[in-house]
This record gives sequence, structure tokens and C-alpha cells, in this order.
Amino acid sequence: MADASFPARPVLHHADGVARCPWAGTDPLYMAYHDQEWGVPEYDDRALFEKLILDGFQAGLSLITILRKRAAFREAFDGFNPEIIARYDEARFGKLMQNAGIIRNQAKIRSATTSARAWICIQETTGFANYLWDFFDGKPQLNHRHDMSEIPAKTALSERIAKDLRQRGFNFCGPTIVYAFCQAVGMVNDHLVDCPCHASCQKLARP
Repeated sequence: MADASFPARPVLHHADGVARCPWAGTDPLYMAYHDQEWGVPEYDDRALFEKLILDGFQAGLSLITILRKRAAFREAFDGFNPEIIARYDEARFGKLMQNAGIIRNQAKIRSATTSARAWICIQETTGFANYLWDFFDGKPQLNHRHDMSEIPAKTALSERIAKDLRQRGFNFCGPTIVYAFCQAVGMVNDHLVDCPCHASCQKLARP
């Protein structure tokens, strides 16, 4: 979990009786994301691309900022279709920089195009999902954390993945961003053991 705005602590018991990872807080949007998306193994090539790009936009910002703007991002970036994003020109960059619904960071906006081109190259060979899951031998890394303080910001594996992504043309994918991405898409199960999602996400992993 890359958002450092929550203190390190065990699961947080909510009014609905559910014990969740503490970073979910009490914001309904955060809780829904925690319960329904974060840590769920993702195998769709384009969904993985979208999440990686959004995690790059999140760099230096809170997760809630991205969640609130996600619908606007999807509309602005053509549903995160890499084939379309790869063809963005200066006129399109200018239009995106005027879009108040997204994060108007020129470097991050431009990097989406180079990352889309890199995605296409990987997709034409192994497939993007296969490429990423191969780093984990095809199955989620199941951790057994009891407290948020036990969760690292990055790992040796996230450093290796980040390095490989950058060599292939991706931007805004340092080891900390990559680790947060792997947590979010279920390649790493970092739900605390006392959180119900720890077990439920693991059950969703494909054989």
C-alpha cells in the first residue's frame, strides 16, 4: 500500500462489523476499493495496463485522489486502450493538459504514450499479463502480515520488475510504484491476516 497517510496498525474494525486493513479508513470509496478490488488477482492485459498507468499518476499523491478521478481518466485516455494512446500527438497532449478532471502533469501524460508503445511490444510477444505474472511463477505471493508496519515500500523483486519495465520503455514505474501496483492487482497478497480479504483474494487466484 503506497499511501502513507494512514498510521501503521492492525486491522481496523468498522461500524459494519468488518475488520479491514487500516488504510481503508472510513471513506466509503476507500472501503469499497479495499473490499472489491485491492488484492484481487488481475489477469486482463488492458486492466493491468490501466492500473500501472494510474499508479504512475499517483506518484506523490494519495490514492483517494486517483480513485476520485478514475472515471475522468478513463474518459480522457480512451478507456486506457494502449493502441489508441500510443498514437497520441501534440494536439492530444495539449487537450489533456487542459482537462481539469485528471492530473495535469505533462511528464506523466506524455509517459502514458511511451508506456502504451512498450505495452504493445510485450503484448505482441508474451502478452502483458503473462509477462508480469511470470515474475511470480504464475501465482500470488502470499504474505502473512499482522500490522501495516510489516509491509515494505519496495522489495528486491519490485526493483527487478521496475528495472525490466523501464528497459522496455515504461516510465513512472519505480520499485515503490511497482510494489504498490503488485499489491493492488493481487500479485502480492498484502491484506493483513485478520482482514477477511486475505483469504478471499487468495481463493480467486487461478491454478
